[in-house]
Amino acid sequence: MNSTTIGQLIFDKIDALARISENPDNLTRLSLSPEHQRANALVGEWMQQAGMQIRTDAVGNIIGRCEGSEPGPALMLGSHLDTVRDGGRYDGMLGVVVPIVCMQVLHSRGETLRYPVEIVGFSDEEGVRFPSTLHGSKAIAGTLDADTLQDTDADGISIAEALVSFGQDPQQLHSAKRQPDEFFGFVELHIEQGPVLEKENLPIGVVSAIAGASRYQISVTGKAGHAGTVPMNLRQDALTGASECIVAIEAICGSLSDVVGTVGQIKAAPGAGNVIPGAVELSLDLRSSEDATRKHAEQQILSTFDAVAERRGLTITTHCRHQASSVTCDEQLCSQLATAIQTSGYRPLTLSSGAGHDAMAIAALTPMAMLFVRCKDGLSHHPDESMTREDAAAAADVLLNFLRQINAGT
Repeated sequence: MNSTTIGQLIFDKIDALARISENPDNLTRLSLSPEHQRANALVGEWMQQAGMQIRTDAVGNIIGRCEGSEPGPALMLGSHLDTVRDGGRYDGMLGVVVPIVCMQVLHSRGETLRYPVEIVGFSDEEGVRFPSTLHGSKAIAGTLDADTLQDTDADGISIAEALVSFGQDPQQLHSAKRQPDEFFGFVELHIEQGPVLEKENLPIGVVSAIAGASRYQISVTGKAGHAGTVPMNLRQDALTGASECIVAIEAICGSLSDVVGTVGQIKAAPGAGNVIPGAVELSLDLRSSEDATRKHAEQQILSTFDAVAERRGLTITTHCRHQASSVTCDEQLCSQLATAIQTSGYRPLTLSSGAGHDAMAIAALTPMAMLFVRCKDGLSHHPDESMTREDAAAAADVLLNFLRQINAGT
């Protein structure tokens, strides 16, 4: 297969996966949903066509394995198959499809690697359906707390119940855990979700580190009242208090280098136009490649919440839903990926990831690295997420060079 054929094959598979959605008008595929099950089945078919043995583990990860010519630890490849609501078609899926196509190319040419390869379609990376995230990769790394199975979605369905509906036994969660001696490394290929590669006019780059993240659920409680009868100086308006907190988050994060803060959800109650809001729920997402910087911003923000609550006569409570430290990519794997990029005829560029990925959880199991692929305008988590067939083919070429290069012991 030439590069044009490979690029088209990748896009055909991406398009097929993108049609598996709970809503025909946009791409929404949540973890452990019927759509997720259909996606796993389709990916499993492709893995089998590439000469791989498939299975689904206890947390819903779809895994394909191709044995090597020699016994020994395997290389793990892959990314996630769940999406955000109304998301893009390349986020996660590219990192599953490209490795499958690479193994299909090797299989069609009768090439056998000396080491085993496993490709994983992780079951939950986005954390959209349930408040926690990275279930699939954490389960494989052995770091998923069993208590997480009691987390519930908006309909009150727990992860444990969702797993049963998915055909899995939550009591067997431990069986998804893998051992460090089973692998010598993990590589995740992913669209950049940022503008750096496009600015540098490069199709692909090597990730140096993944930013740490903190996610909070924040409750602001005041006192509801009549919009026409309560004087402004006597109000305990939860929404104006929450608004002050949001503006403070923006100011604090904007004053520090290498930290970003986002309030992506807000809900006011009782939600009537003529009633002073008495309660507000909002989210907070903090990220930085430097954990100390993120913690500093976090402390400043929480102290500001206390000051706002005292001044306005409100109660502000915070619940940390997710904490992840920043993770540095493995130096040797990064060097090998850079060499593979050079072999493909491109300038190797190193860049960091502000988004979280399954690779950061797998780092607790085995050395990991990432490849970023250029996407148009750096746009992601959006229906207009876009990339080219040529860049998809370039990513496959780099990954094939990497697989052959380490096969030769270089």
